[in-house]
Amino acid sequence: MDTAERPPEPQPQGEPPQPPQPQPPLQPPTGPPPPASASVPAARRRWGRTAALIVSAAVIGLVGGTATGYKIQADRPPTPLPALSQPGLAYPAKPLPKGQEPAPLSAADDRRVKTDGDLRKLLLPRPKGAKDISDVVGDDGWADLPTYALWFEDEDWMFESLAKDGLRRVAGTGWSKGHRTAYVRLVQFRSGSYLGASEHASSQRSYMLDDDHAGNVGSVLKGTGEGRYYVFDEPEREAGYLPLYKARAIFHRGDVMVDIWVYDSKRITKNDIRTLAERQLERL
Repeated sequence: MDTAERPPEPQPQGEPPQPPQPQPPLQPPTGPPPPASASVPAARRRWGRTAALIVSAAVIGLVGGTATGYKIQADRPPTPLPALSQPGLAYPAKPLPKGQEPAPLSAADDRRVKTDGDLRKLLLPRPKGAKDISDVVGDDGWADLPTYALWFEDEDWMFESLAKDGLRRVAGTGWSKGHRTAYVRLVQFRSGSYLGASEHASSQRSYMLDDDHAGNVGSVLKGTGEGRYYVFDEPEREAGYLPLYKARAIFHRGDVMVDIWVYDSKRITKNDIRTLAERQLERL
């Protein structure tokens, strides 16, 4: 390999670079500084006075125009307001004679009359040939707050929650026929700004989708806003016992929440639980 020094590569043609030129040294200013008034040009001072005159003229014009407008409006005659759309109020000219007041709503038209009465009368009747087990729900068909809270896994939390939400009373019934057992509860809350029945129903529906409960979203119960009925996907199994199939319906009407459970050793159809829920809804 030739180790001789390579000749320099040819440079492109053009103007050769110029060496840098030395900069003149910075000279200190000489002579006295100019007066302060000399630092502002005369043209700028004239423009400042012109701008002030323009702004003053605009303000005067605005004030004058506003005053003229008020003067024109004040000189105009008043415009009468349009007449009311209705000829008169719908109140009677004088009170009705005593004894001719409108009759109160019947129980068929006023649901409050029903629910303020004996809730037990609104419960579904037992099927023919069924055994009454309503004592499991409560004494004489009534269940107080502690008794109702015992039906839930976390009874302490449920007791506090229901007391805070204004639980009023619980009426229930139950029956058994063959291998099938059913329980119906009407859970009533006090009237107020808090919708206890609606919230309690929504809380119970919230976990039904879990695998250890129904395992599905259920079906909408017609005639209710958010009511649903469920048939559990899998039965509860335990060694030495028949499988336990379950179904449930949850809805509310006014201040009453309805909770229906059905148990059987055989499969429960959607029609079975839906029919019970629809019949109970009609009674409310």
